[in-house]
Amino acid sequence: MSFFTERLDDLIKERGELPPVVRTLQLGTLDEWSEGRAFKRWTPSEDVLNTDGSMFGGYIAALADQMLAFAAMTIVPEGSAFRTINLTVQFFKIGGAHPLLIEARVTSASKALIAVEADFEREDGVLIARASAQQMVVPFSAS
Repeated sequence: MSFFTERLDDLIKERGELPPVVRTLQLGTLDEWSEGRAFKRWTPSEDVLNTDGSMFGGYIAALADQMLAFAAMTIVPEGSAFRTINLTVQFFKIGGAHPLLIEARVTSASKALIAVEADFEREDGVLIARASAQQMVVPFSAS
């Protein structure tokens, strides 16, 4: 168990305070994780939709950054942290006010870099978006 995997467990059990950005953007937390994987079912509120009922793409990017970070947290070495250095989102369908199943996974890892990707699907299996990122591994700093 590492600092980060303990944090993931706390998030699932709804223990501890959420970062301000998570509360402000209503990102929620996660439902489950395993080594190299993070998953959540997430339902958007009307607050994050455009006037036509579609979901703002930048919001999906914020969710992607969060979920990709959760996947990286499952494997980051003890004494290290990470920072997103690249984030890409491809959109395939317009998202709306329906629940999304978001699964993020580590695709490659080295001492310096963790590559991750995530799929955003509707409950009927339709792929809405796919995101990928690279996380640079850095020394952990408590400040």
